[in-house]
Amino acid sequence: MNIKSIIGSVSRIVAVFGVLMLAPTAVSLLFDESDWAAFLISAAVTAAAGIAGTLLSVPRTNGRIGNREGMAITTLGWTACALFGALPFLLAGSLGTPADAVFETMSGLTTTGATVLLDVEAQSHAILFWRSFLHWLGGMGIVVLSIALLPGLQVGGSQLFRAEVPGPLPDRLEPRIRETARRLWGIYILLTVGEAILLRLFGMPLFDAVIHTFGTVATGGFSTANNSLEAWNSPAIHLTVTAFMFLAGMNFTLHYRALRGNFKPISKDDELRTYAGIVLAAVALISLDLVAQAKYSLADTLRHSSFQVVSVITTTGFTTVNYDIWPPLSRAILLLLMFIGGCGGSTGGAIKVVRMNVLAKHSIMELRKAVYPRRVTVVRLNGKAVPEEVSSAVLAFVILYLSVFLLSMLAMSAMGLDFMSAVGSVAATLGNIGPGFGLVGPASNYSAIPSVGKWLLSFCMLVGRLEVYTVLSLLVPGFWRKS
Repeated sequence: MNIKSIIGSVSRIVAVFGVLMLAPTAVSLLFDESDWAAFLISAAVTAAAGIAGTLLSVPRTNGRIGNREGMAITTLGWTACALFGALPFLLAGSLGTPADAVFETMSGLTTTGATVLLDVEAQSHAILFWRSFLHWLGGMGIVVLSIALLPGLQVGGSQLFRAEVPGPLPDRLEPRIRETARRLWGIYILLTVGEAILLRLFGMPLFDAVIHTFGTVATGGFSTANNSLEAWNSPAIHLTVTAFMFLAGMNFTLHYRALRGNFKPISKDDELRTYAGIVLAAVALISLDLVAQAKYSLADTLRHSSFQVVSVITTTGFTTVNYDIWPPLSRAILLLLMFIGGCGGSTGGAIKVVRMNVLAKHSIMELRKAVYPRRVTVVRLNGKAVPEEVSSAVLAFVILYLSVFLLSMLAMSAMGLDFMSAVGSVAATLGNIGPGFGLVGPASNYSAIPSVGKWLLSFCMLVGRLEVYTVLSLLVPGFWRKS
C-alpha cells in the first residue's frame, strides 16, 4: 500500500475542490450578500490543506497506484471533500451542527438531494448555489474531474476511474483515460447548457433554471423551493425536466456514440431497452392506479406519474406532487424503483439496470439448467457472453447492497423511527434518491433524524454513490497492509 501516493492524490483533489469554492463566493458577491466571506475563508482553508498535503507527500518512493490505492483515494477524496465542503454551511450559519453540515454536503456531492434545511427559500443565493453545485460536481465525479484537469492523477487514472464511475463495467470512450474523462465532462456540460436554456425559455428565472439543471443532469434533486418543482405548475417545465432526467439516467457512452452519429449501439442496447421498458410499465401501472382513485385529470395523471417514475428510477428526487399520499400500489412501485436505479455509466444511483438485467438473465439460465441439465447456456448482454466472474460480482454486489440496507434500516428503527420512515430513509439515501417515505417523505425533510442517524445516513450516501465495494473494501482486515 503506497500511503504517500494516496495522501498526495487526495490532497490534489482537495486543492481542486478548494478552488471550486470560489464559484459560490462569486455568486454571493454578484447578489450582494454577506456570506461571501464564509465561502472565501472555506476556499482558502481547503486549498491550503490540499497544497500542504501535496507538499508533504513528496518525494514519493513509488508513484504506482494499484486497485487498493485507487479505492482508498476515491473514498478518502470524497470523504475529505464532504468534510471541507461543510465549512461554508457552518461559517455562514445556515446549519448549526457538524452532523447537519456534513449530511447536507454529502447529500449534495453524492447527488442524493436529502436535506436538513427547514426553509430552503430563506437561504442565500450562494448557499443554494453551493448545494446544487455540489450535485453537479459529484454527478460526473470529482475524481473524474480531477483526472481531466490534473496531469499528476494520470498515473493510475484507470484505477481511480473504475473506483468512481457507476456500473459493473465502466466504458472507456478513448484509449487514454484522461481523454475519456474529458469526453464525459464535455457531454455533461452540453446537457447542462441545453436544459438551462430550455427552462429559461419556458419561463423559469435564470438562477432557478441553473439550480434545477444542476440537480437534473446530476440526478441530484436539490431545489430553490420548499416544495420542489411543484412550485412551477408548468407542464412544459415538468416535461423538460422529465426528459433530461431520463437522459441523465442513460449510460453516457450512448450519448457519446449518438453525438458521433453512431445510433446502432443505442437501438440494440439491452440495458436501455430494459430501462425504457421499466419506466413505461411503471408509468402505466401508476397512472391506472391514480385514475382509479380519481386523483387528477388524465393529463395531470400522466404528467405527474411519468415525472415521479423517472425522478425515482434515475434517483433524482425532484417532486411535482406529494407522492406519499398516493395509493399503496403506486407507493410500492416507487419503492421498488428506488432499488433499481438508472443505467450503468449514468449519474444515477442504486443497484443499476444493467445489474438487474444480468441478475435476471442469470436466474433464467439457472432455471433452464435445472430443467435441461445437459443444455449449454450462457448469459448474453448486447449479444456478447457475460463472463461468469461478472455474473458472480453482480450477485455479490446485490447481496452486499441489500445487507447494508437491512443493517442500516434496523439501526434507524433502533433510533425510534417507524417502519416506513426507517425503510424510506435508508432506501432513499443508499440509493442516492433524496425524499423517502413517512418522516422523510417529499412533504418533509431529514431535520428530525437524530444526529447519529444523520452520520449513518451520510455513510449510506457515500456507500451508494461509490458502488459499495469501493467504500467497504477499506474496512476489510488487511486492506492497509503493504503488498
